[in-house]
Amino acid sequence: MVDDIRKILGEYKDETKRHFDEKTGEIKRHFDVMTEDLKGQIQTVAEQVVANSETLEVIKLDLEVIKNDLKQKVSRDEFVILERRVSMLEAKQK
Repeated sequence: MVDDIRKILGEYKDETKRHFDEKTGEIKRHFDVMTEDLKGQIQTVAEQVVANSETLEVIKLDLEVIKNDLKQKVSRDEFVILERRVSMLEAKQK
């Protein structure tokens, strides 16, 4: 009887091991596929970050140029004062 139980348990053990080995292989394949897909997505994000960084750098340089140009222009208040002065000079000449 003990031998019969050992035989049954041995068969059950072998079947269980085969089952777990099969499932482990499936899980490994599944994770390998997921890992490759994730690597591809990360690569895409990294490339987009580089492209965005380059675009931001161009925008930053453009803003610097615009900022410097604006510093050299007359403000609205200064324009109003100059306009009054020109009007006064024109009135004196008449």
